Amino acid sequence: MTQTHAYDVTVEWTGDLGTGTDGYRSFSRDHELLGEGKTAIAASSDPAFRGDPARWNPEELLVASVAQCHMLWYLHLCATGGVVVTGYEDHAHGVMTMDEAGGGGQITEVVLHPEVTVTDASMVEKATALHGEIHAVCFIARSVNFPITHRPTIRVHPN
Repeated sequence: MTQTHAYDVTVEWTGDLGTGTDGYRSFSRDHELLGEGKTAIAASSDPAFRGDPARWNPEELLVASVAQCHMLWYLHLCATGGVVVTGYEDHAHGVMTMDEAGGGGQITEVVLHPEVTVTDASMVEKATALHGEIHAVCFIARSVNFPITHRPTIRVHPN
C-alpha cells in the first residue's frame, strides 16, 4: 500500500480595500496563510508586483521551503551518520527569471549557503559530503523543476 501525507493550508485574502478588485491598483495583495492550530503567516506578493515588503511572498516561501527541507534532511543524515552538528544557519538565495513577454516567470535556481558547526575536525569531510546526498531524499527538492545547489561552510566548534 502506498503511503501518502496530506497538507492542508488556507490562504485568506485580506486585501479588499472597500471596492474589491474593481481595478488593478484598487486592492491590496495582502493575505494570510493559515493552518489548523498554527500561527498565521502574514503574506503578500513580491513588492515588484504591488505587494507589501513587510509580508512574506510566495517566492520567499518557496526558497524557505527548499532551505528548510535541506536542513532537516541534513540534520537527520548527520545524526544517523555520526556527525555531531551544534550549529546550522543557511542564507538561501533564489532567482526568479521573467519571461520575455513580461507576464510570467519562474524560479530558475536556488543556492543554499549552509554554515554548519560540528564538534570535531574529523567530521568535516563527511559533514561536507552529506550535503550532496540530500537532493535524492528531500521532499521539496524532488518536487521542483529548477536546480538547487549548495555551497556549505563547515566549522569546528571550539572546545
